[in-house]
Amino acid sequence: HPTPRLLALRVAFTLAGMTKRETPWPHAPEHRLGAAGTYFVTAGTYLKAHHFRGRERLDVLHRGLLTVARDFQWRLEAWAVFSNHYHFVGHSPEGADTAESLGSMLSELHEKTAKWVDKLDGMPGRKVWHSYRDTQLTYEKSYLPRLAYTHRNPVKHGLVPVANQYPWCSAAWFEREAAPHSKRRSTVLVKPASASPTISRPLPTGSRARSALECGGKR
Repeated sequence: HPTPRLLALRVAFTLAGMTKRETPWPHAPEHRLGAAGTYFVTAGTYLKAHHFRGRERLDVLHRGLLTVARDFQWRLEAWAVFSNHYHFVGHSPEGADTAESLGSMLSELHEKTAKWVDKLDGMPGRKVWHSYRDTQLTYEKSYLPRLAYTHRNPVKHGLVPVANQYPWCSAAWFEREAAPHSKRRSTVLVKPASASPTISRPLPTGSRARSALECGGKR
């Protein structure tokens, strides 16, 4: 057994090494997108800054998310957009063997919205977006909670009393369009949903959008 002196020396050397070495920061989230299917995705702004607070900015981010999803053929089934983050549940392109297009899709969204908001604020080159996290959902027991979480996020943040009153989430759309189809889904979620969001749908106004202008909910 090591003597007390030897133990003390080991502790001293360990502490010295910890003070001299660089901090072993964790790597960015590893995106395992080798399989096609259904994914829950979360992305946030750098340092959780509220770059997209206000109706105009939320409109742009919301419209941008739905537009890139359409262009990259990702079929969204739930989404919620806020001033400093967003969530969505989506299916990779039908017929594709992998979900690797997700990275390109979000890169395009983040690049375009970052340039737009930086120009608006007169701060070109500012870092706006952090990385994103994705989780593949293979069974209803993992899919349904993420779906509910995404729809109810505006209520969780105290922005509206009922989720379908929040203009920048999918709750109202889901109730109107997707719910009947979801009841017929199989247990394993391997095929895209039969419904997809209408990108040009009008945003609710008036009392339905109350509290939305200050949507500063934190994750």
